[in-house]
Amino acid sequence: MNRKAKAALVLALVVVVAMAFRVSWNALRDVAKAIGADATAATLYPFVVDGLMALALVAALTLTGDARRFALRVLAAYTLASLVLNYVHGLLPELHSESIGWTRLADGDVTNWALVLLATSLPVGSIYFGSDLVAKVLHHRPTIEPRMQESTDIVVNRSMPDLGEPVVEEAAPGTETGSSPVPVVELIEAEPLKVSAAAPTPPATARERVLKGLGLPDSPLLEASRPSRRPTGRVPQAARSSRPTRTEVELLAEARSLTESWPIEKLTGEGIRKALRTSAAKARVVREALKAERERDTAAVAVAG
Repeated sequence: MNRKAKAALVLALVVVVAMAFRVSWNALRDVAKAIGADATAATLYPFVVDGLMALALVAALTLTGDARRFALRVLAAYTLASLVLNYVHGLLPELHSESIGWTRLADGDVTNWALVLLATSLPVGSIYFGSDLVAKVLHHRPTIEPRMQESTDIVVNRSMPDLGEPVVEEAAPGTETGSSPVPVVELIEAEPLKVSAAAPTPPATARERVLKGLGLPDSPLLEASRPSRRPTGRVPQAARSSRPTRTEVELLAEARSLTESWPIEKLTGEGIRKALRTSAAKARVVREALKAERERDTAAVAVAG
């Protein structure tokens, strides 16, 4: 429904309510005169009864829960009371006179007392119920229900270096691995992971591929368990590096040319990382590989000499 149609509907409702109030106003005014009200009080009496009905209706449209039910009860009670007084006005022709004074509303004493009690209690009830309804409306805070979101499985990527977090394998105590044991590093490749699923285990041939790419001999060291990684959010495209990913062989070849004149004491992970501009994990891998090569060359020279 458009705005003009809504405005026309509200305007029609106001006109109907105004005409109904005018019809009821005549009966309530005459009843007020019959119970002893003066001219001014009798004129205001319909506003007390039917006016509270309008107030209770607005409060019922605004409030919720128990407060709304209370407003509806007040609306129903005052509507019924107005209906009874209008009915009594229609039964007594003497109430239609302009010069009416105090008179009985019914022939029986009990019925007359009940009608007088009803008519006289409506103004007092309007004060009490009207104040309560206004206070409830002023202190009412609408509750906003949060939108229910459907739970779906979100596929994310784990935030890792280019080839993952290295796991250095250390020899168990008492294991003889030669004069210069070479730590074996296993690189774990990053791959998409579902949040609800467990992290995939690395393939059994990952260690062999790394050793073959670095040109290192196999080692009988015991494999250490891979540390668990908590899944994180997807890395934004703008935050990703624009440089191409270098393989282990390329990193090792570049490190050989850069550190050819370096003494073995200078072959540290931090120095290699700054020289190659790579991650600390890859720098440690290259460092161990370079140290192993130099120690192997030193041993070969010693044997030849």
